[in-house]
Order: sequence, then structure tokens, then C-alpha cells
Amino acid sequence: MINTKLEKLYLIDSKLELCDKWRQVFSGFPEVEVLTGDYFQQSADAIVSPANSFGIMDGGLDLAIRNELGFQVEKDIQEVILKKYHGEMPIGSAEIINTNHNKWSYLIAAPTMRIPENVAYTLNAYIAFRAILIAINSFNESKPKRPIKSLICSGLGTGIGSMEPVKCAAQMRAAYKLIKEPARISSFEEIYQSHQSLLTA
Repeated sequence: MINTKLEKLYLIDSKLELCDKWRQVFSGFPEVEVLTGDYFQQSADAIVSPANSFGIMDGGLDLAIRNELGFQVEKDIQEVILKKYHGEMPIGSAEIINTNHNKWSYLIAAPTMRIPENVAYTLNAYIAFRAILIAINSFNESKPKRPIKSLICSGLGTGIGSMEPVKCAAQMRAAYKLIKEPARISSFEEIYQSHQSLLTA
């Protein structure tokens, strides 16, 4: 069974509709708190960068993160991408780096798109959030004395990616619920139905 060991998940975004949808779909998870407004308003162990596959942080929320944490975070994540992914980190991957920042100790880079583009009709929010949660679990298993217990995440694919808030919220909730349950491979019929329901949310 995968256990993220997260004690607190902060979902933060400036989009009111997205925050409303988050509150609806995550209402059964008391450890999840939705905040509207400034992405940097809350401290936590880790903060998510909804990156592109190349770690280029020159636009959107990634630019704001780079401005907040410093240029070194972009250099560090690109170094990981070069060494581990031959220069291109695929969607469905997530990497954790140190920030040397007293408000957020770690940055989690998780591509929601290969390049800045429309991802409105994809499962990229689900795929990226699932990767983030699995990365946290692996990190916590390897560093049990300094685990990531709190996380900040924004909407995934809802900026440049143009994914509708209702779709993003449904996909993120599906990923979160799945990772909290015992690992299993469902029947193809169940997989297909789940796939279609997320695409049409």
C-alpha cells in the first residue's frame, strides 16, 4: 500500500471556480485545505512547480516560483533533467530538489505538458498529480528522518494548459484517492470507464 505520509495538503490557486471545485471533490479528506489567492501565502515542506518537460521556468506560475525561490532552482531541476532524463522529463515524472529556502524546503517539479500548450482534453492533471504523490512516498521512504509532511499544489494544467477547473479538480481528486488506496491493477472495463469519466468530467 502506498502511503504518502502527507499530514497536510494545501491546494492554492487564484481561480475562484477551481477552488470551489476542489472544496467539493476533496470534502471527504480533512487533511486537504483549499486556499484562494497568492500561491506563496502558506509555508509547507514542499511546493509544486507544474513544469514543462525541459524545466524552463520563464512563464506563468513557474516564473513566479523562480522569482520567489531564485534562479538556482531552475538550474538544479534542469541538471536533474539532463542527467536522469537525457534532457527531457516526460509527463508522469516528478523530481524533488532542495530549495535552501526557509519557507519551503523542497520543490517538486512535475511536467503537466511537454511544452506550453493546450492540455484541456488530456489526463495530464491526473498523471502529473499521481507522479507527485508517488515521488513524495519514495522520498519519505528514503529519508524517514526528514519526510515531506505538508505540500502546496496549484491547479495543474489550468493556466497556459487551459484545462477547465471541474476537469482538473476531478483528475486531481482521482489521483489522490487512488494513491491512498492499496495498489492494484483493475479490470480493463473498470480502467476504461474511469478513463472516460475523467476525460468527460
